[in-house]
Amino acid sequence: MKMTDAATIGAVRITDEGYLVANVRTARIGTQDYLGEELDRPDLDTVTVYRDEAEVFRKASLQTFGLLPVTDDHPADLVTADTARTVSVGTTNEEVLRDGEYLRIGIKLTDAATIRKVQDGKRELSVGYVSELVWGDGFAPDGTAYQARQTNIVGNHIAIVAAGRAGPLARIGDGQPVTVNGGTDRKSWGASPIPQTDQKEAEMPDTLRKIMVDGLQVEVTDAAAVAIEKLQLQIADAATVNSAAAAASMAEMAKKDGELAAKDAKIAEMAKSILSDADLDAKVAARADLIGKAKAIAKDVATTGLSDADIRKAAVVAVLGDAAITGKSEAYVDARFDILSEDAAKGDTVADALKTGVTVATDARAEYVKGLSTAYLQSVGKGA
Repeated sequence: MKMTDAATIGAVRITDEGYLVANVRTARIGTQDYLGEELDRPDLDTVTVYRDEAEVFRKASLQTFGLLPVTDDHPADLVTADTARTVSVGTTNEEVLRDGEYLRIGIKLTDAATIRKVQDGKRELSVGYVSELVWGDGFAPDGTAYQARQTNIVGNHIAIVAAGRAGPLARIGDGQPVTVNGGTDRKSWGASPIPQTDQKEAEMPDTLRKIMVDGLQVEVTDAAAVAIEKLQLQIADAATVNSAAAAASMAEMAKKDGELAAKDAKIAEMAKSILSDADLDAKVAARADLIGKAKAIAKDVATTGLSDADIRKAAVVAVLGDAAITGKSEAYVDARFDILSEDAAKGDTVADALKTGVTVATDARAEYVKGLSTAYLQSVGKGA
């Protein structure tokens, strides 16, 4: 038997391409009352049909509601591959969710004319599907007596209608007639539930809807539901922005921590290079000895501000010229320096070097200490 569930389009948005996107409720669990003749039971005035939770949320049934065609009003019959191209104005998305007692499905309208109708006020939905009725008396969990149960629910399409019989809440059927055969015949697309209120009450604008707020189900007007859902989206967006900002802040803090850790490590390394008085005296003595040897090799050789290796190189160049060390390794230069030093020690220059040793040592100590201080200040960002 063909059946329909009605709902109202809630909060919507228009994409950059002009498509209309919305998220709507459809079928729900519970009991509904029908005219007996609509269910092929003219012997009964009314029939109460029960649809239990296991049937509505059965995985096999839920899967049939994904990627359904959306139509402008119900077609005369089931939508198939042969008719989808001519009657479809959009589609549902693939994800079908449970929302309390209801199914919730996202829809996307791609037909400009239908989108304009929705914007002008044609905003109720009626889900068309096929199901079976199993006859037999029973009682629903809330104590309501029923005469039949609905099973094997298979979704077929969702129709945009001017007004569903069930109003804005998801209910079986909308009872809207469909004109066929050139207007000579009219039939209803599916069974129509009997309204539980009189016509005047059904048309009141403050029909209540049940929505989830912070994990709790509350009943509010349709307008309030739209406002709350919009606010929930804004809160979710704000949370996303705040989360991104927090992540960026954490990344920046981690970067700063890394820089500070690197600087601390460098300071610690420099601290290791600070010598004790005994080590400093030994360094100065070695520097003095090197300068003495260099002066013995070449009296006027410059040593101030030079490294040990550069002093040796300067002494060798002063005696043998640049060609003697061009392209040579540091080990080669050290060896030539040692040879020249040994040769110089054999002459009278040795005595001169010994005489000036104390002065040289004093200058070398001051020069070494000054170099260490400058290097330390530069490592902590305060030196020149």
